[in-house]
Amino acid sequence: MPDSKTERLLPLDALRGFIMILMAIDHANYFVARMHPTGEFWGVPLPQYDSILEFLTRFVSHICAPGFFFLMGAGMVLFAHSRHSLGWADSKIFRHFLIRGLILIVLQFFLENIAWAMGPVYTFNPPGGGDVVMLHFGVLSALGAAMVIGALFLRLKPAVLVGLSSTIIIGAQFLVPDASQSGHLYSPLLRMLSIPGQTGIFQSFYPIIPWLGLVLFGFVFGKWLLRDRSRAYRWAVILGGILLIAFLILRTIGGFGNIHASEKSSLISFLNVTKYPPSLTFIFLNLGLCLILIGVFSRLNSSLKRWGKPLLVFGRSALFFYIIHLYMFALIGLLFASKGGLGLGAMYPVWLVALIILYPLCLWYRRFKRKKPPDSIWRFF
Repeated sequence: MPDSKTERLLPLDALRGFIMILMAIDHANYFVARMHPTGEFWGVPLPQYDSILEFLTRFVSHICAPGFFFLMGAGMVLFAHSRHSLGWADSKIFRHFLIRGLILIVLQFFLENIAWAMGPVYTFNPPGGGDVVMLHFGVLSALGAAMVIGALFLRLKPAVLVGLSSTIIIGAQFLVPDASQSGHLYSPLLRMLSIPGQTGIFQSFYPIIPWLGLVLFGFVFGKWLLRDRSRAYRWAVILGGILLIAFLILRTIGGFGNIHASEKSSLISFLNVTKYPPSLTFIFLNLGLCLILIGVFSRLNSSLKRWGKPLLVFGRSALFFYIIHLYMFALIGLLFASKGGLGLGAMYPVWLVALIILYPLCLWYRRFKRKKPPDSIWRFF
């Protein structure tokens, strides 16, 4: 029977919806404004910004990827718990995550990548080299792979998961080559696992290993929520504050955990951190903000259903939102491609109108999906 009465954790939905909205700014910047920076990769110089607005347009989106992987981990734990209550065996739950993860990988190569190909002709110039990219390993494929691998660790206790997550996140920093190796053509397997960049026709932006660590930390938080929801929200704020302090310390000291040091004594330089792969400073800053936002949304839990409905609607139809908004911005961007894009000033109204259009579409899709039983194929989307 449909699970329309299943209780949802509004703070998690609200955070997911919030980061979807911020993500849409970044993608509108890429397709419509055509002012998107060329990436924050290891081994190559970080992008430079001509104005604070240009920087903030990119900076606000940095919270999105850590939020996606962390929330996916928490969601997997909550999903497994709900399906156990319906009598699902562990093998059936694993099979669900296996299929769902593979679907995300398929969507990456046969749906998302087509949208990216409709964008600007300039390349991101990642480390490595090659010809025209034919196989792009992006966020959906990384989420799918992390879901399949992470499902193997669902039964571990929180203490074990904390140690494993920390080891992976910190250990991944040692896998980043020296900048002098940025031109080396690493194997596609290494690109997919730990060293983002391009080798021939293969390109990877989101290597599995460092992002898997965030998924496993999401497992921890999901298990805390099942044990004591109020305490988990309090710990979210505390841990978020600790991570922000750790970011300030690491960024000030420089060296390990930065990949790129802060080159100038300016706020933009201080906050301009490496995303591909995620440095410790990138993770500490953005995961810290995610955790604090969860705590804030938990305090507003009773009023989210009133003023926060757009956040909840977007957060509960994230994959649908993601695919539709990419094509929407890609098609709009093509209309102004000959002009070199609309620029930031005109991009923001387009972004806002797109959200207004997306809201009823996501609301319809959410209602459609809720009518489907737990075993429906639509539950994979």
